Amino acid sequence: MTPIPVYSFTGFLDSGKTKFIQETLEDPRFNAGERTLLIVCEEGEEEYDFSAYPHDRVYKLIVEDYDDVTTDTLLAWQKQYKAERVVLELNGMQTVGAFYEKLPQHWQIAQEVMFADARTILSYNANMRALVVDKLQGCELVVFNRMEKGQDVMPFHKLARALNRRVDIIYDYTDGTTQFDELEDPLPFDIDAPVITVGDEDYALWYRDISEEPKKYDGKTVTFKAQVARLRREKEGWFAPGRFVMTCCVEDIQFMGIPCRFVGSAGLKTRSWVQVTAKISAEKHSLYRGQLGPVLTAVTVQPAEPAGEEVCTF
Repeated sequence: MTPIPVYSFTGFLDSGKTKFIQETLEDPRFNAGERTLLIVCEEGEEEYDFSAYPHDRVYKLIVEDYDDVTTDTLLAWQKQYKAERVVLELNGMQTVGAFYEKLPQHWQIAQEVMFADARTILSYNANMRALVVDKLQGCELVVFNRMEKGQDVMPFHKLARALNRRVDIIYDYTDGTTQFDELEDPLPFDIDAPVITVGDEDYALWYRDISEEPKKYDGKTVTFKAQVARLRREKEGWFAPGRFVMTCCVEDIQFMGIPCRFVGSAGLKTRSWVQVTAKISAEKHSLYRGQLGPVLTAVTVQPAEPAGEEVCTF
């Protein structure tokens, strides 16, 4: 089937999703007459004004409960309206994946944008962290709106970048001006040092960075504290030093380790703490399913005291 692009807009109620979608559909550069399904999963105070659109080929469909929608439902709507694309306004109190899993295979996410009210998003993050993480992790752009001129942007910058290093950030101010985030994100360790020293509190950031850009670390040497884990179906001479990492809440704690060659691996006790110094290479490994990823070759593996916090965070 012909691919159907899906433009997805996420965020909590009254965060500015509807206003942005309305203005986008009023723009003839975006709305040039394509037959568009506007699927609305959350209705706030703002309403859509179809009379302002340059074309009348926008068809609004309301979803009150994700459970009421199936893949067949979406396919039927596409056929009924001969849709060429989809604009999706998601419910902030539901996970993004709960709706995405219903999308037909040929419906492809073309862009995902999150909207966040600067007056409330930090409170949402403190009280409903899992839902904030859900939306920030997958979006390409986050818009913090209703910002006051002179307001400190750093809390918002840190919130977004801690969860999504590649996300673009826009600050939308109450005086009508906007500003792109241009703050640098220096890593808390020196990757140009003869030996990269990763502090106990920085393991999560280092693991994410080396996983996303393994070639950047190719040929370098690193030292870090970790727990011992075994690699399934791996030959002797390998183990996986790593740490338990929490992204948003206790339920999502995962062990994040890196495959490591070490001739003495058989003598290591699982879950014991070690200080690893190793050479890094970017290689294909079964853990990475045919893709390049970080692989370590141990120089030394020494017993170590446990880290102050067994579970590390971003």
